Amino acid sequence: MAYLEISVTTTSDTIEEVAAKLTAHGYSELVLEDQGEFEQFLDENRAYWDYIDEDLQQKLQGLSCIKLYLEDGNQAGLARLEQLISQMDLQMSVTPLAEENWEESWKDNYPPQPVGQRLVVLPYWLADTDTEGRLPIILDPGLTFGTGAHPSTQMVLETMEDAVQEGASCLDLGSGSGILSIAALRLGAKTAVGVDIDPKAEDIARENAAYNGYALPQFAAYTGNVIADKGFMDTLSQGQYDVVLVNIVADVIIGLAPVLPRFMTEKTLLICSGILDTRLTDVVAALEQAGLVITRTKAKEDWRCVSAKRRTL
Repeated sequence: MAYLEISVTTTSDTIEEVAAKLTAHGYSELVLEDQGEFEQFLDENRAYWDYIDEDLQQKLQGLSCIKLYLEDGNQAGLARLEQLISQMDLQMSVTPLAEENWEESWKDNYPPQPVGQRLVVLPYWLADTDTEGRLPIILDPGLTFGTGAHPSTQMVLETMEDAVQEGASCLDLGSGSGILSIAALRLGAKTAVGVDIDPKAEDIARENAAYNGYALPQFAAYTGNVIADKGFMDTLSQGQYDVVLVNIVADVIIGLAPVLPRFMTEKTLLICSGILDTRLTDVVAALEQAGLVITRTKAKEDWRCVSAKRRTL
């Protein structure tokens, strides 16, 4: 079935009022795009990223609009909407959309994603795809960050191919979707522990692990802050980890640096990523200050991934 996409131009101050009027007249399935809310979201969550897509920010500059959809050919509905928009002294545009299966078309954005020499990330609906010998990491890509498409995640996965040995134990701080923990188990690790400050990530990581056939005792997911919660850190640091993974952003890695040695033995390899090239010096300095030695730096686009070990006397 073909549809029409109607875009109603508003302002950040009036978008909620316009949406309420549209809903009152029977147009209930609305998509609100508000630059004001976008900017507020960025300000409230600055600590969790170093990079914002400038092209996206420019596209949203001054933008506040409401989108809704009508069946192509519903002339009466379109005429009523045009009259209502005119009464509110607003402008609207109408764009015909090609006929397609809307419920399934979004899946086209998540094809198999080969990473490194041995891994491939698959959305759960392609779990039975022939991986041509690659080790599959099966995820629900719509749940949270960590689908394998970002350079920072790819560099960690590529480094893990050499670092994770058969029977290894892995700790993933900032686990998100659980992609790195699942990869570790696919590569032969005996156990993987995923930790995130977001309670939703804990459930999501468990769900993704289940897609791959992993559960306790192979995979454990926890919610907690290893910096603020000393008891949680003490419990977690009792484990002997062969590989520690931190794929977040520079400021969080810098904040974690003083406690990272608690999770490491002299043989443990630390892999940190999510670091913009402009922040690499800061991260390296923090890790070295914590008593670690950088053993490798990997680059992809504007992002950097560093490996480190504890300094030995």
